[in-house]
Amino acid sequence: MNDPLEQRPDVQNPMNHPEEQPSGSEGSPKFGRLLIVLVLAVILIGFITFASEWFYS
Repeated sequence: MNDPLEQRPDVQNPMNHPEEQPSGSEGSPKFGRLLIVLVLAVILIGFITFASEWFYS
């Protein structure tokens, strides 16, 4: 038999949470690209640090 409480949306989702996004590659973060950008940023900061030390001393 069909339970009428299971068909009510407020019983299935009493806290009104948004529907979960489907998992998959669509829109997922690109961690490889982020890691490359992070490494390049650290190298650039290191280069600026050593260049400024060499320039000002």
